[in-house]
Amino acid sequence: MKNIVLRYNGPRAAMAMRRRMTGAHEFPERVKALAEFRYQLRRFLSFSEEAAERAGISAQQYQLLQVVAAAPAGIQASISYVAERMVLRHNSAVELVGRAERSGLVRRQEDAADHRRALISLTPEGEAMLGGLVKKHWMELESQGPKLMTALDRLLGDGALITQRRSETQ
Repeated sequence: MKNIVLRYNGPRAAMAMRRRMTGAHEFPERVKALAEFRYQLRRFLSFSEEAAERAGISAQQYQLLQVVAAAPAGIQASISYVAERMVLRHNSAVELVGRAERSGLVRRQEDAADHRRALISLTPEGEAMLGGLVKKHWMELESQGPKLMTALDRLLGDGALITQRRSETQ
C-alpha cells in the first residue's frame, strides 16, 4: 500500500511519507532507556506520594513545604514563587497555601513592602513534618537511587540525547 501511495503522489510526497514513517522502531534502545528512566522516576514519585499521605498530608503539601524551605537566600516564598516552582496556576497555589495554612503547616503574612503580595513561611509543625519526610525520602534515595541513576546514565551516558538534539536542529 505504501508503494501505491508513493507512486501516485510523486517524489516529494514519497519523501514526506518516509519522514512521517520514522518513529520509535528506529530508536529501540532510546525507547527502552526512556521507558526505564520513566519507570524508576515514577517509582520514586509514587513512594513520595505514599509517604506524604502516610504522614497525613497530600503530596502537593509536601512539595509546598519543600519549595518554601528551599527558597534561595534573598528570595522570599510568595504565592507567585510557589506557583512558579510547583508549575501551578496562581489561583491553584493560593488554594494549596490556604489548605496548608488551615492544617497548620505554613503561615501566610502580608509583605510589608508590597501589600498585594503574601509571603509564605513554615510553622514549627510544617518544619517538623518536612524534616520527617525528607529523612524518609533520603533513605529511599539511598536504597533506590542507584537504579534511578543507572537509568539516567543510560539516557545521557553515551551522549545519545545530545547527538540527537544537534541533528534535529541542523
